[in-house]
Amino acid sequence: MKVDGGLGFGGSTDGVGAQAKAQEEAGYDGIWTAETSHDPFFPLLLAAEHTDTIQLGTGIAVAFARSPMTTAMTANDLQLASKGRFLLGLGSQIKPHIEKRFSMPWSHPAPRMREFVLAMRAIWDTWNNGSKLEFSGEFYRHTLMTPFFNPGPNPYGPPKVFLAAVGEKMTEVCGEVCDGMLVHGFTTERYIREVTLPALERGMKAGGRSSTDFELSIPAFVVTGGNDEEMAKADTAVRAQIAFYGSTPAYATVFELHGWDDLHPKLNAMSKQGQWKEMGEAIPDDVLDAFAVVAAPDQVAEGLRGRYGDVLDRLSFYAPYAGDKEVWAGVVADLKKP
Repeated sequence: MKVDGGLGFGGSTDGVGAQAKAQEEAGYDGIWTAETSHDPFFPLLLAAEHTDTIQLGTGIAVAFARSPMTTAMTANDLQLASKGRFLLGLGSQIKPHIEKRFSMPWSHPAPRMREFVLAMRAIWDTWNNGSKLEFSGEFYRHTLMTPFFNPGPNPYGPPKVFLAAVGEKMTEVCGEVCDGMLVHGFTTERYIREVTLPALERGMKAGGRSSTDFELSIPAFVVTGGNDEEMAKADTAVRAQIAFYGSTPAYATVFELHGWDDLHPKLNAMSKQGQWKEMGEAIPDDVLDAFAVVAAPDQVAEGLRGRYGDVLDRLSFYAPYAGDKEVWAGVVADLKKP
């Protein structure tokens, strides 16, 4: 199992390169960036300049805030800059953000995402193999590529495409047209086994593909700390994050699988009232335990392996709190042991 880290920064990009290099030296296999308060691509260019072997991925970049052409171009450049180490991780976001934050169209997210990925692949094929660009779909149309705008073949080929998904339809798209899936952090072992894996298999069958070169990755919720105070802080932060996701209608199916049908409406109502602190307190212990590995540092690796060791190819830590670097270094070392 590959173990990935994350690349974050505050109001300045100072230190991003050093942060990436430190994670490479610590033994991480990959680094992911998120599109939250900063662009997800730019930090990876800095990381590429300061590292040699670690893979660099967006986890995620919002697809529907962009076009297939602009995304294909940026991804191609990062693949070139990183010497073939770039992983393009995409996500759909939700309707209010696409329409109200990005001022972009929203419609039929799973079919649109399928077409988005296929359009990029057609563009990359034109650049790498000289094929005529003739992609015409329901949502995207790319039929013009003159030599002046063609970057030509990338010596490292096109990057692998990962897609974030929760629902079955988007998961099927992952299996059909992508190279990997970024399992959303808001998931459980039961949901992966009973919903995610069967949907992936259906998608792969539709695309005439096998799981041989497909990677399944998850940012796993972890509650840990070196003492009681750190554990309590981690517990509070993870409950709050679970509650945040649980308030979103698109993710309610995870609760429903477990029979927690009343929890989403409750959290959704609280979010509309701005009760963010109280939302975290509304997450019961059994819900926390289903979503997160809650353990002392020396037991975290065992807990993660027990849940996901037979289904995942790569794993990162979803820990929305400031943990001790030495604690995480120990967990990484434990996961790397044969």
